[in-house]
Amino acid sequence: MNREIFDWTGPHGLPRFDLIADEDFAPAFDAALAEAEAAHDAIAANPAAPDFANTIAALETADEPLSRVAAIFYSLAGLQSNDRREALQRELAPRLAAHHARIAMDPRLFARVQEVAERADSLAPQDRRITELALRDLRRAGAALDPAARKRMADLRGRLATLTTEFSQHVLTDEREFVLPVPDDRLGGLPADLLAAMRAAARERGMEGQVVTLARSLIVPFLEHSADRALREAAWRGWAARGSGQGAGGAATDNRAIVAEILALRHERAQLLGYPDFAAFKLETEMAQTADQVQALLDEVWAAARPRVLRDEAELTERMARSGTNGPLESWDWRFHAAARRRDRLAVDDAEVKPYLPLDGMIAAAFDVAGRLFGLTFTPFDAPLWDAHVRAWDVRRDGRHMAVLLGDYFARPGKRSGAWCSALQPQHRMGDGQRAIVLNACNFTPPAGEGAQALLSWDDARTLFHEFGHALHHMLSDVDWPSISGTSVARDFVELPSQLFEHWLEQPEVLDTHARHVATGEPLPAALRERILAAEKADAGFATTEYLESAMVDIAFHLGAPPADPMDAQTDLLGAMGAPKAVPMRHATPHFTHVFSGDGYSAGYYSYLWSEVMDADAFAAFRETGDAFDRETAQRLERAILSQGGARPADELWTEFRGRKPGVEPLLCGRGLLEG
Repeated sequence: MNREIFDWTGPHGLPRFDLIADEDFAPAFDAALAEAEAAHDAIAANPAAPDFANTIAALETADEPLSRVAAIFYSLAGLQSNDRREALQRELAPRLAAHHARIAMDPRLFARVQEVAERADSLAPQDRRITELALRDLRRAGAALDPAARKRMADLRGRLATLTTEFSQHVLTDEREFVLPVPDDRLGGLPADLLAAMRAAARERGMEGQVVTLARSLIVPFLEHSADRALREAAWRGWAARGSGQGAGGAATDNRAIVAEILALRHERAQLLGYPDFAAFKLETEMAQTADQVQALLDEVWAAARPRVLRDEAELTERMARSGTNGPLESWDWRFHAAARRRDRLAVDDAEVKPYLPLDGMIAAAFDVAGRLFGLTFTPFDAPLWDAHVRAWDVRRDGRHMAVLLGDYFARPGKRSGAWCSALQPQHRMGDGQRAIVLNACNFTPPAGEGAQALLSWDDARTLFHEFGHALHHMLSDVDWPSISGTSVARDFVELPSQLFEHWLEQPEVLDTHARHVATGEPLPAALRERILAAEKADAGFATTEYLESAMVDIAFHLGAPPADPMDAQTDLLGAMGAPKAVPMRHATPHFTHVFSGDGYSAGYYSYLWSEVMDADAFAAFRETGDAFDRETAQRLERAILSQGGARPADELWTEFRGRKPGVEPLLCGRGLLEG
């Protein structure tokens, strides 16, 4: 068996990706599962009286070999999918679910943890915290159920693991297989950088000319710039059809029945545990706590966003008619005419902005902000990684190693869409301790030729800062135990650091230093910067509405009995909300991977908005000092939030930093939905 999967011997403790082959994973998982099961059985069967060391602390290390194998495999499965990896994912899903169910519902473990928890008041604060969380998680997993109910719960978990894996693979297949050739005589409106990216995408697939794929860095600018309405419609329909049975994969990738079954099984799971529905189960551990509080926030913001988006719809329809196209504004029209409005009204065009936002400059900007706020430095180093374009940095503070940061920034076939942050290795202080190994993954358009630089849109640059904010949460983590490290926090708190970090992208001193034209080296003009920031608010109605539609459908799906036909329920809800037809959900149900490729954001997609309420107020703490880089405020942020992980409840961490509850007004003003 290849020990490199377990013993990471690369630079700074990285895995040796160059020495690991796909055929190594199956035997590695077999060995790791056997070792994990033996370790848990030893804890459960220990004849010694349960105490913190032999029960709670022992549980923190029991899965370590399995975690290391899984970190490598699932990272590669998202970054470089292939048939072999997808097949192993399908095979592993029920096995891993069964493994975790056996542990989570072992009555011997539950009894031991419960006994330790009864004496938890005498423990150190972080020891008490992980004890309380361990007991809570075992109860929520079904450990206190009777044997028949535990058996049913295990079956539910196994089936859900299989379904969510199939769901995500279907979406990935539809994204990978969709290719729209764009003839040479239908290139009107497309800027040079987009054309270069489309031609590179064609070459990557062995095709001539230029193509549109479903990589967000291609399809969104295509929808904004292509003057060919029919091609825009074809591209948009390909994007919207993912997972519906009408996508590139056809009926084989239809997720609609899968969604219905997932919702039904989640509801049954919640009721087995004594909750009225899955929303009640899921929200119990979040800051929001109840669906009523979630709905109140969504309704308040919807009430501000809907009138704005309806005004925009009327204005864009009129613009479209003036351009010679009659009829209603469609989904494939909105971005095109909104972009034209921005160019006319604010003189903002991606073709003008992108040369000032080279990828290297924006990475340097994020590093500069992290240095000024938290004293971090980033030194690149060579390491054998999974793709030649992936980068690695040694992160230090005052000479002390703090983390390893990996950056995989470019779109390619087989890489799942979107952007994300994950930790291959969490920080903790057990034994000799370890620092985090953090991955930032994005899907930016690669550079258009030898020696060329990758250029970002403003939205791309914001995405880079967002994911780097998550990375900071891992890199600055300073806790005792892996289970509360980094982003191991309430789902509706996890987006606070990432969304907060986005604010520094807008700071003039950051842009003046790092947003420099690739050809001339000139800084981004102040007037253009102001127009960019104004343009962000110009289409706030659209951005807010498409997000809220998804968040409201998600919470509705998990409230009460599950719908027999989720697609009908989605249609009915959007109709009742008065959602504009031209503004579809940001993530329609058949490709809503946040919610249906796992439980992470299920009944929790609202959390981006919940966190935005806090991030607007958190950045106000810096503004109140008169200095966006105030070190005292940054130190308080690190001390109260970024270093703490899940060491304390999220509302306590927030109150320590800010001293009060946040309000929604700064969010509405920040989105341009209120004056102020």
